[in-house]
Amino acid sequence: MKNHKTHIKIAEWLIWSVSAISITVCFFVFKNTQYLYLVGSLIGVTALIFVSKGNPIGQFLTIIFSVFYGIISYSFNYYGEMITYLGMSAPIALWALISWLKNPYKGNKSEVKVNSLSKKEWCLFLFAAALVTLSFFFILRALNTVNLILSTISVFTSFVAAYLTARRSRFYAIGYGLNDIVLIIMWSVASYEDLTYLPMVICFIAFLATDSYGFINWSIMNKKQKAENEYTDYT
Repeated sequence: MKNHKTHIKIAEWLIWSVSAISITVCFFVFKNTQYLYLVGSLIGVTALIFVSKGNPIGQFLTIIFSVFYGIISYSFNYYGEMITYLGMSAPIALWALISWLKNPYKGNKSEVKVNSLSKKEWCLFLFAAALVTLSFFFILRALNTVNLILSTISVFTSFVAAYLTARRSRFYAIGYGLNDIVLIIMWSVASYEDLTYLPMVICFIAFLATDSYGFINWSIMNKKQKAENEYTDYT
C-alpha cells in the first residue's frame, strides 16, 4: 500500500478525503450506531478510488464492499440490491480482478490495459443486460421488494457497470454513475423513514463524484496508452 500512495494524485486524495470525512461526520451527527454502514461506505469509496486508477486493488475491495452492502440492503428489504451485489456484482468483481491482473499495461500491475469493445460485443452485452433485468423484475416482484421499479433499474445499471468494468472499458464509470443516481434516490426514500440510512445517501453521492472522476481518468489513460502504442509501433 505504501508503494501505491506515491501514485495517487492530489485530486484523488482530495476526493477520497472529502468523501470519507462527509460519510463519517454524517454517521456521528445523526448518532448512528450501525457501524456496518460506516465501514462499508468507507471501503466502497476507497475501492472506487483504486478502480478509477485502473488498479486491481479496487476490484478486491469491491468484493468486500459487496458483502457489506448486501447485508445493509437486506436490513431494509431491498432484496434486489442484496441479490444484485451478492449474486452478481461480487462474482463479476472477482472476474474483473482476475481479468485486470492478467492484463496489466506494459507489465505495470498498478494500471490495467484499457480495452475497447467491438460493435458485436456491445449488442450481445446489451441483449444480455435486458434479459438479466427482465428476469430480476419477476424475481424481485415475487419477493415483494420495496421500490420495485427503482430496484429493477438498479439491477440493469449494476450489470452494465460490472460487466464493463470486467471488460476494462472506460464506459464502466457511466454505468456506475447512473447506478449511483438510482441508489441516491432509493436510500433517500429509506432515510425519510429512518435517518439511520442517511450515511448511505452520502456514500453514493461520494460514489457519483468518484465515478465521474473515474471516467475522466480512464479517458486520459486510454489516450495515453493508445499514443504510446502508436509511438512504439512507429519506432
